[in-house]
Amino acid sequence: MWDGMAQCIRRSAAEVLEVSRGGGGGKSGAWWWNEDVREKVKEKQKAYAALNSCTSDEEKGMVEATHKVAKKLAKKVVAIAKNNAYERLYQRLETKKGEKDVFRLARAREKKARDLVCMRCIKGEDGKVLVEETEIKERWRSYFARLFNGDNEYPLRAESGVREGHLNVSEGSRISKEEVKEALRKMKSGKAVASYLISVKVLKCLGELGVDWLTQLFNVTFRTAKMPREWGTSTISRYIMTRVMSKIVIIIEV
Repeated sequence: MWDGMAQCIRRSAAEVLEVSRGGGGGKSGAWWWNEDVREKVKEKQKAYAALNSCTSDEEKGMVEATHKVAKKLAKKVVAIAKNNAYERLYQRLETKKGEKDVFRLARAREKKARDLVCMRCIKGEDGKVLVEETEIKERWRSYFARLFNGDNEYPLRAESGVREGHLNVSEGSRISKEEVKEALRKMKSGKAVASYLISVKVLKCLGELGVDWLTQLFNVTFRTAKMPREWGTSTISRYIMTRVMSKIVIIIEV
């Protein structure tokens, strides 16, 4: 169910939005961007599009020369714009008002260097930095084992009809559409996509049809105790999802 739907979403996105050729992007919002740069870059893009649409070798040779000239002019204009922008920045930093800009730049660089996005190092229980891959995996395994089996158990309400320490879920227990809607509502958009490249915003845009499909998928996952292969592409996420599936019964009862 997941593989079919995920492939359909990715294929439709590629057909409608097309696939990026890579690169940083977002240059139109750069602080050195100006109208002259915008005009030259558009000319270069038009020349590139004309080059791709050529059918004969003779025509391609003529258009290729035009594209090289447009590309060279665009690169020159970008270099001049950057140079002028940096010159204005240096002049502003020499003023009293520019002192605040210096501290702001320093804080921005410091935040960018923090270990928030990726894991640069991990310490063992004894405080020593681990470097071996097997030791790092074992450290994560023991950490999540305590996280899910220690003092973080979900409390069971007395009115749920489940005795403490026991699970008593009937075969008719199902994840409802209302629960899926509420979960989607609480999920924040704009977050980084997972390895399967489908963001939360896409799932929200699917509307009632998407809610119906997700409800069926979650109930199949709950009933079979198996998750899609794409959900476990990394060691940590695979371990977490395995533990979450073992706890989902408690969550539903609560």
